[in-house]
Amino acid sequence: MVIEHAKNMKNEHPFTKLPEKRESTVILKQFYLHCLAHASYMIADEQTKTALVVDPQRDIDQYLQEAQLHGWTIRYVFLTHFHADFLAGHLELQRRTGAEICLGAKAQTDFPMRPFRDGELLEFGSVRIKVLETPGHTPESISLAVYDLGKRHDRPHSVLTGDTLFIGDVGRPDLMASVGMTAQELGEQLYDSLRKKLMPLPDETLVYPAHGAGSMCGKNLSSETVSTLGKQRWENYALQPMTKEAFVRMVTADQPEAPAYFGYDAQMNRETHRTLEEVVKGSLIPLSLDTVLERQQQSDQVLDVRKPVDYAGGHLKGSINIGLAGKFATWAGTLLGPKQPIIIIAEPGQEREAIQRLGRIGFDQVVGYLDGGMQALADRPDLLRKGQRISAQSLAELLTTSNPPIVLDVRAESEWKAGHIDRSLNIPLPHLADHIHQLPVGTPVVVHCASGYRSSAAMGILEKAGRTDAMDLMGGYDAWLTTWGQPRHRQSSKCATTCAN
Repeated sequence: MVIEHAKNMKNEHPFTKLPEKRESTVILKQFYLHCLAHASYMIADEQTKTALVVDPQRDIDQYLQEAQLHGWTIRYVFLTHFHADFLAGHLELQRRTGAEICLGAKAQTDFPMRPFRDGELLEFGSVRIKVLETPGHTPESISLAVYDLGKRHDRPHSVLTGDTLFIGDVGRPDLMASVGMTAQELGEQLYDSLRKKLMPLPDETLVYPAHGAGSMCGKNLSSETVSTLGKQRWENYALQPMTKEAFVRMVTADQPEAPAYFGYDAQMNRETHRTLEEVVKGSLIPLSLDTVLERQQQSDQVLDVRKPVDYAGGHLKGSINIGLAGKFATWAGTLLGPKQPIIIIAEPGQEREAIQRLGRIGFDQVVGYLDGGMQALADRPDLLRKGQRISAQSLAELLTTSNPPIVLDVRAESEWKAGHIDRSLNIPLPHLADHIHQLPVGTPVVVHCASGYRSSAAMGILEKAGRTDAMDLMGGYDAWLTTWGQPRHRQSSKCATTCAN
């Protein structure tokens, strides 16, 4: 089997071939989308020119290009489960190629699909796919054992584990606990899936998961995107000998808070919906400033996707900043309503990218973008707002005065506990809009996150709530540490209040 890895940030995918001792007609390619920490796969047989795609991202051009380059026909598209963190491209591939959509037998959809039972095989040329039911992360989760029949019939070359087994971690069982099963029940199923279905595979079996470091589908994911089962058996904390009860306690404890859109995406992946191509075409509409203002009055969400420093330099009153340069999809899915219309403000030429990346998480309700970007406000200074920014040095000086500002830390509670500015108030960004009342009226606020990305979004939320006295700490907590070294901690302070997650 020839293995090729395609790591991409903006749909670029240079391949690195790993040499093998013997020629093979089977090719496995990994595509890695960094902004969502998402891995998808393409398995092809050169002899029959047949290919399948596993857990595709919604923008599918890269799979079509590879198929065209090699003369492959994409006949199958597998989902290992109903993903919660992104909208998969199964419908796009089915409509463009006629590929058959395949899921585990426990999956229920409102579109035609082929259900695969535990142990069922799919073969073409030298490729054999053996479906393993591995519930736990979700009830319908499957893993795919991949055999190269040109080499061995009895031992799999690799296993595509979806969100059941990661490199260094396992899928969290609490995300889909609202679908009629508890996290306890799903955790017990995950324990059995790992030990009865995956761990019996040979040590040399390559493990290819659907996510890497940065995903919210686990808590300890490695930055590596492939490993062996033997290495995971030795290093992965969740595969160590333990009772089922101890395992469930471990995998359900200290999980990061799931973004608000996860349930929405999991449901959308079950349903028929527009393709991304249709969404982009219907959303890439220039809007005049008057139209934007009118729609804003009707509660449309105005999303400024420029860099935080540009947003601070001047932005449309009432807009919120989530920059394309950061974890855009995750924070857009956390802070925006999934069904409320969205208007984009971007640097000219970046509107399509913003719409497409929102579409990757199923936020398809973009109604257009401000024509000309911020230049459209050149003659309307009354609509322009500028964000106040402050350096770590100036903040330190203000904190020694008789009327110091409130330091608002919008990082996650775990980040705050690991280290924070003395006497800071912790309200994680996802909860800020609902807890602004915790900020004393009449006292200036200095808001910060780790580096300035989340705090820029927080500034927009504060502005919409009327807190125009807020300042953004330039460089965030990282800049504070660089300036002052290790901070003092005072978690018991009355001012060091943490918003409940």
